[in-house]
Amino acid sequence: MEEILNLLRENARLSIEDIAAMTKKTPEEVKAIIAKLEADGIILKYAAIVNPEKDKEAQENVMAEIQIQVQPQREHGFDAIADRIYRFPQVKSLYLMSGGYDFKIIIEGKSLKEVALFVSEKLSTLEGVRSTKTNFVLKTYKENDIVYVEDEHDRREGVQA
Repeated sequence: MEEILNLLRENARLSIEDIAAMTKKTPEEVKAIIAKLEADGIILKYAAIVNPEKDKEAQENVMAEIQIQVQPQREHGFDAIADRIYRFPQVKSLYLMSGGYDFKIIIEGKSLKEVALFVSEKLSTLEGVRSTKTNFVLKTYKENDIVYVEDEHDRREGVQA
């Protein structure tokens, strides 16, 4: 199972036949394993990874990381607040953190103003939110093991005679 999962992590477009040949299993065995991974909620989605530096729509969007300190709710802890936060369509990622703040949120908006309004009108007003700190993403170099920048510079030192 893990071998097939690792192959799909690397390239979700591999055919059943290719995976079968790589793992020395029959196509039927591979289909059954993938179906089980999907049914068990291990595989949640297949998606294309798009370079944000080359996607015109993504270039126009503003991405921000928001750090939030909250007061956990009795009997629900952080989960009740997290449930309210991740339902906003602007929220792309939500993490419970250790350290100086409780949640790290990655959001996307059409402009700086849209992100600011989201923070001030939606996040900050949620019951239990004590403080927020917003950092805007200026450029993405690497994300989820994918390097987005192309090294176009010749970094060799010049030689003088």
